[in-house]
Amino acid sequence: MSNRWTAALAVSCILSGTTGLGQVRDYVPVTDEMLQNPDPSDWLSWRRTLDGQGHSPLTQITTENVDELRLAWGWSLGEGSQQTTPLVHDGVMYLANPGEIVQAIDAENGEFIWEYRRNAPPPGDSFGGPPPGRAHRNIAMYEDKIYLNTADAHIIALNARNGEVVWDTDVGQGVGFQYSSGSIVADGKVISGLTGCGRYREEPCAIVGLDARTGEEIWRTATVALPGEPGGDTWGDLPSMFRAGSDSWIPGSYDPVSRTLFHGTSQAKPWAREARGT
Repeated sequence: MSNRWTAALAVSCILSGTTGLGQVRDYVPVTDEMLQNPDPSDWLSWRRTLDGQGHSPLTQITTENVDELRLAWGWSLGEGSQQTTPLVHDGVMYLANPGEIVQAIDAENGEFIWEYRRNAPPPGDSFGGPPPGRAHRNIAMYEDKIYLNTADAHIIALNARNGEVVWDTDVGQGVGFQYSSGSIVADGKVISGLTGCGRYREEPCAIVGLDARTGEEIWRTATVALPGEPGGDTWGDLPSMFRAGSDSWIPGSYDPVSRTLFHGTSQAKPWAREARGT
């Protein structure tokens, strides 16, 4: 048994999910400095660093020895589409499975530590199959929490040591928004963009920042320019309800020097300029 975790009884939490079987020992909280400049052996964000480089500085594997690599251990993920990027911190790997499952395993030997399974059934999914098999592109971590974005636009904070739910925020506010990717954490805020914006509704799609410790919403910025806002006139006289699209399909990136967040969006809807009145 790994010395990084201790065995414990499995705990079933009927309302919020399932956790078990162990606990990460000697966990070191993740700081803003660590997110901006991770240890070479850590992978703390979707693209490792907040600026989205996706590059590992490790040098042990080279063109001279790559043919000597052998399988060390394997892990079977849940059924469904696999797009997740695992996070690694201090020898523990955290990964999301299809169906809103998060697991922690020992990165050295593949031993299971804990698992969280969300019991609340998500709504029907119009983006590539039912939610049980829907992929999670990434999870995020900060201080002592792991952050999971769900198909029905909740963000759930889990205790990184044991997988227990710390808070659960309904970012989509029950109007049909979704998440197709996870969050990034910048300056103590959990930041992510909504999808499910193709249908007309009064509430526009948005990029939302939550307090990483409490889950309280701090700010919300619409991804469609509304009447009276900068760029709002590019939609002509089209009422705000019919200004749709601009989903955020992937996580953003962040420059801590200028404190600037960069987020891409999809096309506006309706597509035709004539329909938009521009």
